[in-house]
Amino acid sequence: MLKLSAIVTHIKKRTIILGIVLFVAFSATVAYVLEPDTFGSWFNSFYWVMTTMATVGYGDFFAKTAIGKIFTIFLYIFGIGLLSLVIGKVIDSIAEIGRQRRAGKLPFVGEHHVILINWSKKAQAAVGEVLSYTPDCQIVIIDESGYHPLEQMKSRCHFISGDPSSDDILVKAGLARARAAIIFGDVRIDEAALVDGKSLLIASSIERIAPNVHTTVEIMQEKNVQNFRHVQVNEFVLSHDAVSRLAVRAALQEGNPEVIAQLISRSHGDDIYEVPVDRAWKTYGDAFQGLLRQGATLIADRHDLGINRKLTEPIPAEARLYIVSDEATYRKITGKR
Repeated sequence: MLKLSAIVTHIKKRTIILGIVLFVAFSATVAYVLEPDTFGSWFNSFYWVMTTMATVGYGDFFAKTAIGKIFTIFLYIFGIGLLSLVIGKVIDSIAEIGRQRRAGKLPFVGEHHVILINWSKKAQAAVGEVLSYTPDCQIVIIDESGYHPLEQMKSRCHFISGDPSSDDILVKAGLARARAAIIFGDVRIDEAALVDGKSLLIASSIERIAPNVHTTVEIMQEKNVQNFRHVQVNEFVLSHDAVSRLAVRAALQEGNPEVIAQLISRSHGDDIYEVPVDRAWKTYGDAFQGLLRQGATLIADRHDLGINRKLTEPIPAEARLYIVSDEATYRKITGKR
């Protein structure tokens, strides 16, 4: 029995499925041949075999002859055991999928998702921000750890374990179909230059495989900015620089950090949104007044924050206008529901 169980355990799933299909078809045929008057049709004998193997036993069909009853005993012994084997294999397969998911071995099959690379407290906060902006967005986390960092959110956050600079890992994360990728500095590396070096390697792989994916990188040292510009990274954030600036403003300008915190987080207060240019607006002044009447404040065209001093200038064709408002006002302006 031990040898038999060892052999059965290693049988391939396809072989088991094919075996049970042939066994059921063979048993239904034998039952119909043995007692054609009892079943009336091959389908009825097939139905009887399935209810017998499943231990349901409705009693609407049953063997009446001695040979038929012997065959029924055969089904009890082998059929129920075979069906139990299949059920066990199905349960094992489901459990194995769960284990592989937790270990980050399964590829992501969705699209328009956001990829977060290198897990840390900052990445965890980023998950909350992404879901606050787009609650339906799927998130893929790539990290070299061997376990899912957000197991409680596995329905929204898919985990890929491995080297994020590897082509295979990026492809497994569905990079080409992603909406954006954010690279955080690896907190397990002590030397800032080495952290930026790893981030640069990851950014290079992303730009080579999927140059159309919007890529944002956290940079530890400002002197490395030019290297990231060279690989065509879309956006970069100086990690310690932003914290230092906020700390100084908190010390010298009371209340200033709270305003900035509201603008960079969607969890409370107003936020910064991009709005389309209305064809009726000819100048920045037209846009400013039109948005103001709707409850929003125009603050920038792309990186230019000085457009309130250019209100008489025409809006260029490549303009990208940003406003400060609450979500309800933004949705009213853009027509989103």
